[in-house]
Amino acid sequence: MKIQIINGPNLNLLGVREPSIYGNEPIEGYIEKLREQYPIIQIDYFQSNIEGELINKLHEVGFSYDGIILNAAAYTHTSIAIADAIAAIKTPVVEVHISNIYAREEFRHVSYSGRNCRGVLTGFGLNGYRLALESFL
Repeated sequence: MKIQIINGPNLNLLGVREPSIYGNEPIEGYIEKLREQYPIIQIDYFQSNIEGELINKLHEVGFSYDGIILNAAAYTHTSIAIADAIAAIKTPVVEVHISNIYAREEFRHVSYSGRNCRGVLTGFGLNGYRLALESFL
């Protein structure tokens, strides 16, 4: 089984960015823990601050992987293009948000991409990535 994790803008700063919201664990260490916990699954990781690169990655893996875990970060609330890319591919996508987007600013309550995803996990911290991974098993 092949799972692609895709993270959007500013998530390269996990571990140092607003730890009261996002925690203090770097994402790379968490991904390594997932790989150790699920050795039979190929877990690939990609992060970009650039919308078009996220779309390109969705296109690249969206017909050959078994699942995509997407945290589009702020693009969740603004990008019709990412929502369209999810609709265009065959691989199922689970949207993940580290914080509870519904407990934050009102503009974060809208997810353009969520409607095209298999499901949405929000507010479970980094554990949301593991829960999304479990949904593909």
